[in-house]
Amino acid sequence: MNEFVRDKLTEWGLQVWIEKFEDEGVDEESFYNLEDQEIAELIPKVGPRTKFKKRLKLLKVHKEQNTANPDTADASAHVIPSTSGRSNEEKRKSDLQGESNQQQPPTKKQRPGSYSEKKTLTKVKDIMRRVLQRIPPEKNNLNDFLRRKIHDLETEEREVVGVFGKTGAGKSSLINAIIGLKNFLPSGSVSACTSVLIKVEANMQNQKGEAIVEFITKEEWRDELWFSKNFGLENGEDDTEHRDIVEKLSALYGEDWKEKSPDDLMDGKYFKKIPEFLQSNEELRKKILTADEDEELFEKLIRYTRSNPDDAVAQGTRRWYWPLVKCVTIKVPDADLLKHVTLVDLPGNGDSNKSRDNMWKTVVGSCSTIWIVTDINRAASDKEAWDILKDACSYMGNGGQCNEIHFICTKSDGHSDAKDTSEAGIRDFILKRNQQAKDKVMKEFNQLKEVKKHFSEESFKVFTVSSVEFLNQKYLNQEETEIPKLQEFLQELNDCHKETLNYVSGAHGILSLIQGASRRGRAEKKKAVCTILETKMKDELQKVRKQMEETYEDFEKCLNDGVEESEKSCERFINFVLNPKSKSGSGFHKTLKYLVEHNGIYNAKTTKSKKKRKQNLNMELSSFLTQSIDEIFKETFPNEVNCGPFKGKLNSFSLGTKEMKMEPEYEDVKLQLEFLNAEEDKMKKKLIKVIRERKKRIYSSLMTTVEESMQKCYDDAKVISGTNSLNNMRETIRKHVQDSKNIMFKNAKKVMLNQLRDLMKDMLEDLTETMQESIDLSLKTDGDSIPDVTVELGMVKNHHEELKGSAEEDQ
Repeated sequence: MNEFVRDKLTEWGLQVWIEKFEDEGVDEESFYNLEDQEIAELIPKVGPRTKFKKRLKLLKVHKEQNTANPDTADASAHVIPSTSGRSNEEKRKSDLQGESNQQQPPTKKQRPGSYSEKKTLTKVKDIMRRVLQRIPPEKNNLNDFLRRKIHDLETEEREVVGVFGKTGAGKSSLINAIIGLKNFLPSGSVSACTSVLIKVEANMQNQKGEAIVEFITKEEWRDELWFSKNFGLENGEDDTEHRDIVEKLSALYGEDWKEKSPDDLMDGKYFKKIPEFLQSNEELRKKILTADEDEELFEKLIRYTRSNPDDAVAQGTRRWYWPLVKCVTIKVPDADLLKHVTLVDLPGNGDSNKSRDNMWKTVVGSCSTIWIVTDINRAASDKEAWDILKDACSYMGNGGQCNEIHFICTKSDGHSDAKDTSEAGIRDFILKRNQQAKDKVMKEFNQLKEVKKHFSEESFKVFTVSSVEFLNQKYLNQEETEIPKLQEFLQELNDCHKETLNYVSGAHGILSLIQGASRRGRAEKKKAVCTILETKMKDELQKVRKQMEETYEDFEKCLNDGVEESEKSCERFINFVLNPKSKSGSGFHKTLKYLVEHNGIYNAKTTKSKKKRKQNLNMELSSFLTQSIDEIFKETFPNEVNCGPFKGKLNSFSLGTKEMKMEPEYEDVKLQLEFLNAEEDKMKKKLIKVIRERKKRIYSSLMTTVEESMQKCYDDAKVISGTNSLNNMRETIRKHVQDSKNIMFKNAKKVMLNQLRDLMKDMLEDLTETMQESIDLSLKTDGDSIPDVTVELGMVKNHHEELKGSAEEDQ
């Protein structure tokens, strides 16, 4: 089969049809001349066929433009002369030079992620694969270093956007409109079950819809069964906790659960259709559902996400598996905006299952953006939406990496109250009402003092969106529906990875090192440059170290104040918890029993709804500590993209190689300086990512240490029963807090400071060792057997300069 055709089908995600094209003998010439009927016979499915026709049309236009303007013609359009009779090295240089000579500046700026940019990335990856094969097999520091650096060029990163909002808020319609697939997510497909995390991302492998169902462990389910049967059902049917447990067990077991023990309910007969649930290995505990048609996929998915047995779509489904599901990942074909982005539908905080609760914390902490979706008619007064923000802000802010919160008011096309019913009147009414909603939401946000400790007004944005108007444009244009603003935001998230630029920049640096090592330059010049760089490195490291020492002192001072306040207030607080004015007797006995059974956590519920409100005794006991460092923590580890940790001192670290390589006196070592400049940028990005992850653990360490200290009194209280058990539980907890307060909070301070010191130590060591190794191998080592990469370096340099120019225009 013609390689051109195979490559195009692979590039467009239509690999499944390669064999059909091959059977029909389609080559490059006939590929361009395919008629509609022929395409229909080759690709009988409507979705893939539509995509193919669209891509083919664009390809024809591109080809015509190249024919009209030979200067911008694509390399694939040229015929490379025969190289028979020449050595492999001559062939390689001829082929690469031919390709390199075709690299001309583009006629207009390429958007990141464009087809041309993807093609550039493919070419450079091919070059680096060939270079890797040519590195001598002998083991030495330089060869090993080069192999490692080439392998490290491959990275896969995703931005996570967390989506909060109850069923009926319009999330499915919103996501469909944003990703440009009108009916992919059926109404209610997200937020269908209050406990299941649902991720939506692009399927980059094939054209099928795919869902990956991840289960909790059987041990966790056994624990839930034990608690439900032995404690959770003690109160009557009017109790919301009782109703939740009945709904969950009935969904999975029907009526069987009522007369059976937890051990009986773990019988394998209940899990025949989901053998994955019984697996111990995490990867094997996943069920993969696939379908060619969207409707078929969601029919398969219903029983893993839906919690409403009365749902008309779900009639006939006898057994429901959502109580066992931790997470569902839906992979969407043709969703370019989700290439590097994952949308995660998040249930509210407070799941009693530890695995789901830990996953919730991890996912919320990994979100760079949070969307809170609510109906515009009650946006400013939606208590549930604001409670979500208040409950999760510490996990998103100092305890996470979120730098933007988007409050999205859906169904903004409503106009039933408009007095002027002309099109112009309705349009004015909608725009005015939407602006009023934005103003009210911003006013509400500015009153949330706890949230504003983590997020500034600049990081909080309000959108009023209408999926209906976006599709129909009856009263508003597309921009006014504000869907395009969210699409642009997702595109920027994709672009911020600069996948191609980062790879090509790294490749350019490595090839510069190889070429520099293959040349025997003047030893005295290399030695002089080494001395300059090592002296500079010591000075720059001292600047970073000094800032880190000042940061440590600031943290220590703040934590001392936090410890003092915690010791003064904890007994008063614990008495308030143990003797609430609103509860007494058997009612509070159940609450306290639940709290100790769940190690200090109580999922409080209102009697009129199923809304959960989590109370975390450990978090509240450590609250004075966290409040004492919130401000300095945000300054030290900001989530804002343009700010760096430790007041930007790590970002400003520089050996000055960028300036040195421009000076004529360093011409002999220009290639080595080029590599060191690229390595320095890469190193700083890596360290900032490491710091971002470790700072989450440092922030949560205060509560975790208090939780560990409180564990003994929870364990002691769990076994208390019989007469006067309520008072005995109270006294056990009160006495523990009283006896341990002079140790518990100081220990939490010590743990945080130790983790902070370890982070700073590791960062300085990593920065020093990495840059010293790079200096040694680039300026103190000659590669006697290193291959000549003159041509490859020239090609990649052209690509690098082109991409840098495009990126600078985007800024």
